[in-house]
Amino acid sequence: MATRGIVVAGTASSTGKTTVTLGLMAALKARGLKVQPFKAGPDYIDPGHHAAVLGRPSYNLDTWMCGIEGARETYRRASAEADLSVIEGVMGLFDGKFVTGRKRAPAPVSCEGSTAHLAKTLKLPVLLVVDAQRAATSAGAVVKGFCDFDPDLSVKYVVFNCVGSDRHAEILRDSIKGLRGITLLGCLSRDERLKMPGRHLGLVTNADLERRRWRAFIRTAAEAVERFIDIDKLLDGLRVNPASEAGLHKGRKKSPKKSLKAAAGSAKTVSSLKGVSKVVRIAIARDSAFCFYYQENLDRLVKAGAELVHFSPIKSKRLPRNISGVYLGGGYPELHANELEANGKLRDEIKDAAESGMPIIAECGGLIYLCASLKGAGDDGVKGARSEMVGLFPFKVEMAGRRTALGYRQVTTTETFPFLPAGESIRGHEYHYSLIKGPNKRAPRPFRLTEPEARGSEGYLFDGYIHKQTVASYTHLHFASNSALATGFVEACLRYNTLVQKRRA
Repeated sequence: MATRGIVVAGTASSTGKTTVTLGLMAALKARGLKVQPFKAGPDYIDPGHHAAVLGRPSYNLDTWMCGIEGARETYRRASAEADLSVIEGVMGLFDGKFVTGRKRAPAPVSCEGSTAHLAKTLKLPVLLVVDAQRAATSAGAVVKGFCDFDPDLSVKYVVFNCVGSDRHAEILRDSIKGLRGITLLGCLSRDERLKMPGRHLGLVTNADLERRRWRAFIRTAAEAVERFIDIDKLLDGLRVNPASEAGLHKGRKKSPKKSLKAAAGSAKTVSSLKGVSKVVRIAIARDSAFCFYYQENLDRLVKAGAELVHFSPIKSKRLPRNISGVYLGGGYPELHANELEANGKLRDEIKDAAESGMPIIAECGGLIYLCASLKGAGDDGVKGARSEMVGLFPFKVEMAGRRTALGYRQVTTTETFPFLPAGESIRGHEYHYSLIKGPNKRAPRPFRLTEPEARGSEGYLFDGYIHKQTVASYTHLHFASNSALATGFVEACLRYNTLVQKRRA
């Protein structure tokens, strides 16, 4: 496993760690280093920004969803050819899956799924980003508390964010002088240009950011990191030699620039995989309305024998040709409901494909799209008229003015699940602002929720709905939590393809 990497973490969810991460990635890339991005936890939006900066897919690493060995394997594989890996943390450094009813350990233990637990799993140092906007000497106490909370964690570097003046920076530097083993890399000045725009599910996705504004933000972030953060000190501490490492890449032919869409969702085509004799084409919904996918899921589908082809439920007039399956990920259908409704021809084709028995996986936004209608097509995703959706399921979906579900989910497959035997366990995450309403909810259910604290929005016992071989649920499944899931889905696509060929014969 590559040892040269850094975990960028925050004291809370809004400490500026995303700005520091993106600026650091852009600055390192400008120095000629090959940087591999990762995101701790279940978030989809940050990996899209990473991919746009570096032109390569960003992988989610989650010790609860993927397991310790799963996280290590993904990190090892994805970072194998990189000079340096940069992992953006999730929420605050120690925030993860909180389990009630257990006795507290004698020493602090980092929660599963937390940035701290991941850093310890990968044996990587932490760069702690501390918001100093409303603090002076007290910021030193915050740093000391985070360093001492888990003695097995290596909090090695600190960056103070939102610093107001040179005098403020001097006070902050003095506040941590007595802390052994801590290296202050710099103090980022307060700058409105370094704030990322947000909305109801978090940051604005890269696909929805105006290109000129995005380029200006990244340029400003990279310049700020180069000016205020001692990158040379960081690289020296990580034993990365900028000159020699960059030299490794000088002789390589530069590949053509990838589009942002390709970078965010790229995966090797099946033709490049050795030993794969059976090939099926699976259509992946990819546009501003559907952009939430774990890169690991896509990689596992390819490894199982699939060729992935993209289409846009907003713009495509029909599904890609010769496909045997569809994957409808999450995203923001509520912000594009009018456009989705207007593309009636594609909606009808997707419904016909499902009725024919084509295997389909739909997650969160994909579930909403397959329902009868969606109310809440305003610019904020909450206010607005009702728009017609695919209509495979008879339910009406309405956007709420508040979050309706958030948390990790562990599910067990029921007897009706088409891609795995009953009783198989899968882990994932649920986060949305929508509610499903009548006329009835008596469709077969694919999953039974298996943890008492995981009260899904669709009831205590079950999640999701099934129609023939279409599985739609609010839970975003992580395929690394069950290695047979990708294979089971691809095999179902193969059987469907064989059936279609027989019908044509």
